[in-house]
Amino acid sequence: MVLMEKIYTIFNLLLSTGLAFEIPVIQIILSLLGIISSKQMLSIWRYVVVLSTVIAAILTPSTDPITQTLFTVAVLLLYFSGIGILFFIGK
Repeated sequence: MVLMEKIYTIFNLLLSTGLAFEIPVIQIILSLLGIISSKQMLSIWRYVVVLSTVIAAILTPSTDPITQTLFTVAVLLLYFSGIGILFFIGK
């Protein structure tokens, strides 16, 4: 029983981290399709901060704020790097 919980936790962390690293790719695809622009993404940054904090609180297995903050910062860095890439390519 304990082994299955550990496997579930590891799988959850791997999946959530893998999905987080897809954020810039999704941003570029959405921008190239004309669905959203980098300026629109930049205008909603406050909502992204709140949403990433909530998602980090749900996905991190421990309740300590350091792990949740690190996950939030990683997601935000990926989000803003995606916006930076879009500014660089002019979308």
